[in-house]
Amino acid sequence: MTPGAAMTPGARRAVARWLAVVAALVFVTVVVGGVTRLTGSGLSMTDWRPVTGWIPPMSEAEWRAEFARYRASPEYRTVNRGMALDGFKTIFWFEFSHRALGRIVALAFFVPFMAFLLARGLDPPTARRLWLLLGLGALQGAVGWFMVKSGLVDRPSVSHYRLAMHLALAFLIYGGLVWTAAGLARDPDYGPAERAVAGQRRRAAALLALVSLTVVSGAFVAGLDAGLHYNTFPLMDGRLVPADYLAGEPVWLNPFQNVAAVQFNHRLLAVATVLATVVCRFGLARSSPTRGTRMAAGALAATAVLQAGLGVAALLAYVPVWLGALHQAGALALFTLAVLLLASLRQRAGPAG
Repeated sequence: MTPGAAMTPGARRAVARWLAVVAALVFVTVVVGGVTRLTGSGLSMTDWRPVTGWIPPMSEAEWRAEFARYRASPEYRTVNRGMALDGFKTIFWFEFSHRALGRIVALAFFVPFMAFLLARGLDPPTARRLWLLLGLGALQGAVGWFMVKSGLVDRPSVSHYRLAMHLALAFLIYGGLVWTAAGLARDPDYGPAERAVAGQRRRAAALLALVSLTVVSGAFVAGLDAGLHYNTFPLMDGRLVPADYLAGEPVWLNPFQNVAAVQFNHRLLAVATVLATVVCRFGLARSSPTRGTRMAAGALAATAVLQAGLGVAALLAYVPVWLGALHQAGALALFTLAVLLLASLRQRAGPAG
């Protein structure tokens, strides 16, 4: 399955459309994962069956066996003691749906990828990138179980470090899909001259890094349930910087384990993201050489403002499921636009003009 020497325009468009569909499936999977967490359903499946996990319990006896495994978990003993079988089925279906979507994503990627390889429809750089994404996808399944397993031993909640790892890897895979699709969807000889956009490209890369950091900090907020504390804005317990910001020991772990510090840092990064996207939008409106870049910058700034508003609303309302899910979807939309902004500033494949 050696890749072809070059991709035809038709092949580039076909691969770009396929990757866009896979990216959309990943988007849905991440949002459903957020709903699973918000509904307290993530620990309802106490084992991992990579092959046979497609099949849910099909009989009353199988449901009772699944429920018996759950009743042996820390979550049942300390949080959901007395839950009936019908209640267990509700949380089970959320987690099952999330895992099933992950398997659908895997198939939607693997089968067409093999077909394109057999047809020699991929050039070597694209094939290498897709092999990497396939490997990251396989790793993501293992990381997901690694995360869930942390909540099945002693405490009825997953490690927030592992949750952040799981979410960060999902965004990395999603970003790789969007970046590759965006590159294939356009003329390979098209691109702004290096001299004209070198500075803009660096700023767009820094902006993508800031958005990514804000997303990961949000995973720490979610993993520690920090959104259920300090439910006022912009002050926290009447102070701009909470009094408990450095209350934990050792001090250097406060940004990762202290609820006050974790939430404050996420607020700070969110405000910085809004300001940076707005500045970028007005800067590119005057200097960008392409209309696509100006549109991406404008959409990014507007989405950042909307996402910040969703975050504040979710905080003030003590994170209802629907608002929390919208906020997670907003993070994905913001990240998508940051990737597309940087992609619009790629240099042309040929000599710069």
